[in-house]
Amino acid sequence: MPLPTPILPFTAAPNSVCILRLSAVGDICHTVPVVRSIQRQWPTTRITWIIGKLEATLVGDLPDIEFIIFDKSRGWRAYAELRQTLQQRHKDQHFDVLLQMQISIRASIASLLIPADIKLGFDKARAKDYQWLFTSARIAEKPRQHVMDGLFGFAEAMGVSDLTPHWDIPVPAEAQEFVQARLPDGRPVLAISPCSSNRARNWRNWHTEGYAQIADYAAEKHGMTVVLTGGPGSLEKDYGEKISALSKHTPINLIGQTNLKQLLAIIQRASVLISPDSGPAHMATTVGTPVVGLYVTSNPQRTGPYLSQQWVVNKYPEALQAEMDKNVDEVPWGQRVRNAEAMERILVEDVIRKLNQLLSG
Repeated sequence: MPLPTPILPFTAAPNSVCILRLSAVGDICHTVPVVRSIQRQWPTTRITWIIGKLEATLVGDLPDIEFIIFDKSRGWRAYAELRQTLQQRHKDQHFDVLLQMQISIRASIASLLIPADIKLGFDKARAKDYQWLFTSARIAEKPRQHVMDGLFGFAEAMGVSDLTPHWDIPVPAEAQEFVQARLPDGRPVLAISPCSSNRARNWRNWHTEGYAQIADYAAEKHGMTVVLTGGPGSLEKDYGEKISALSKHTPINLIGQTNLKQLLAIIQRASVLISPDSGPAHMATTVGTPVVGLYVTSNPQRTGPYLSQQWVVNKYPEALQAEMDKNVDEVPWGQRVRNAEAMERILVEDVIRKLNQLLSG
């Protein structure tokens, strides 16, 4: 049974709200519309967001929000620094509510340092890693939602009525100038962000040969400038070099050469982004760029680009059937396909078909 929440929903604007969402980039993009909804309904409410160091470089300039950096690379010192910052900025003050929107032991330990009258977490079915032990109230249980809809459950539990997603993440002039200097005017741009995060058994990346063929097709058939984007990791750089070498029409390779604001500006300039399940796919949603998502090992109905579901190349049901002899309704909502060869199910023709449909529309 859900815990009783006699104070929720709020009947008047709360004085202060603290948001605990540290990472990752995609989930930060899902959190921004929740914050925007709270701001629209209660413009006088003070909002504090505890966030990861990298993620803050993307959204840390959102107006009327106090950001507190939690740098996980500092280990246990990060907790001491968080406590010190809270004591300095909010001495003897309690937040009306803490929105504990991150499911991890790290975040739950951090929540112990945050003084709040209500600590609102996920429903017990979704409160993995024992998050339910660290909260005093829970959002409504609504299974089989997109991740962003699940986060909107926090605003709904507080009494926020307008849950229409808005982002409006600032794109500074410096980032726009960076793009203008590197991408020619007058031609449509296809951005390819070829890599997902490099984690164990995280098989979400398509093959470089496929990306190269798509890049050439976009250049020849649609007259597009193709730009490769991504982070500074060795895997991503290797992908960029191989795609460039395999392409007849060499793309502009900016992998590892951008910060998050510059990456956001590139994606904003693009007519379309092609990407697997990754942070840039969700960054594209924030700036209205449609995404041809490549999904096989994770469920796009849960983690796909929120406004581009119709453009997703979705081989997840096919992969589930092959690996587990089950359909989507028969497995847990977050079930992953753990097969290193699974992404081979996506054919170049599948991506071309979606790209053509999108551009013709």
